[in-house]
Amino acid sequence: MNSLFGLSPNATLMIWTLLTIVFLIVLISKYKWNPFVTLLISALILGLLTGMQPADVITSITSGLGGTLGTIAIVIALGTMLGKMMAESGGAEQIATTLVDRFGEKRVHWAMMIVGFIVGIPVFFEVGIILLIPIVYTVARKTKMSLLHIGIPILAGLSTVHGLVPPHPAPMIAIKAYDANLGMTILYSFLVGIPAAIIAGPVFGKFIGKRIKTDPPEELAEQFSIKAERKLPGFGITLFTILLPVILMLIGSAADIIDPESTSPLSVFCKFIGHEIIALLIAAVFSFFSLGFARGFNKHDISRFTSECLAPIATIVLIIGAGGAFKQVLINSGVGNAIAEIATGAHINVILFAWLVAALIRVATGSATVAMTTAAGIVAPVLAMTPGANVELVVLATGAGSIVLSHVNDAGFWMVKEFFNMTVAQTLKSWTVLETLLSVTGLVLALVLNVIV
Repeated sequence: MNSLFGLSPNATLMIWTLLTIVFLIVLISKYKWNPFVTLLISALILGLLTGMQPADVITSITSGLGGTLGTIAIVIALGTMLGKMMAESGGAEQIATTLVDRFGEKRVHWAMMIVGFIVGIPVFFEVGIILLIPIVYTVARKTKMSLLHIGIPILAGLSTVHGLVPPHPAPMIAIKAYDANLGMTILYSFLVGIPAAIIAGPVFGKFIGKRIKTDPPEELAEQFSIKAERKLPGFGITLFTILLPVILMLIGSAADIIDPESTSPLSVFCKFIGHEIIALLIAAVFSFFSLGFARGFNKHDISRFTSECLAPIATIVLIIGAGGAFKQVLINSGVGNAIAEIATGAHINVILFAWLVAALIRVATGSATVAMTTAAGIVAPVLAMTPGANVELVVLATGAGSIVLSHVNDAGFWMVKEFFNMTVAQTLKSWTVLETLLSVTGLVLALVLNVIV
């Protein structure tokens, strides 16, 4: 491409990229344009500004969108079905009730973190909030505790899983982009995610709950209080259903470690059922029986649940795909390699670099998924030029960066604000600080773990 104002090709690429990202931020944040449309326009502009042929830009956009959604769209759809079955069967309520009874009222905020962590495994963050907010209201009313004292740990559990723990789409995007080992990433995600969730959840929740007192919105509190009583599914079968995809993926990873060449039929079978798509498909179908037919639902109910739950995720799927298109243009235009050369020349720790890139995009766009998807395209070339790097920890660093500093350009910010009946200032002091604590703690633990392993 032609250099700009006599600058080097890499510097010119950086300037065009910066201008395009500013354009992207302004349209989403200030003018409230649809992120899907804005990402596609930004990808088109970036490709043309960096000297790509128009036909190549279109090819990059379509291949990037299709390549990103090839696996992720299936993961999202199946995970959403599993979450819907949990909601309709009362499985989430059963998990919460059992853990609260086991932990007792004085330690109920620890139980809430575990609830958020477990329930968050098969569902999106926004779905998790909607699923669990009645439980937050109920427990707060029963224990006479602050709404934030109960709610912050649940939010921390949900957000940790959303950003760090496979098979959530965000970490799965990075795993695919970096060619990381799924089983090792899951192991590290627990080593990093659980301590981070403890600090940002029960510890911070107890602190902020004493300083910000709120009550549930009257309409919602009344709606949830008059909810019809129902017999809940068993705790064991609910927990097993939710954890089934993770168990299957761990089995597949273990088979890959024990028999990497797939020399035995058993190894081939274990790797097959351990693939994220097959694992989630098995879990979703299993939930139709364990949380569906076994709870008295008929075939028409199951069909309705699994159909109606897909409509709300259409926007999420499209945004993820558009983020993949933007990422592909970043790569094909040479921006990714330019950033890689600059980063490697500056000898930046690749784990810290991944966190910084994801954090900057997260703060700018307000979307953890866009941050993870775009950062993956930028970091992957750097990782390829960094022999010996712990790829799985780079995945976690990217995920940690993608959840930092949620503020007014993040839909989750407003959802938390409304459900917890807070002002904008209160939401910044509670929710924004929670997300930042999670992110920074995750980065620090990833760096520490990198030294150990």
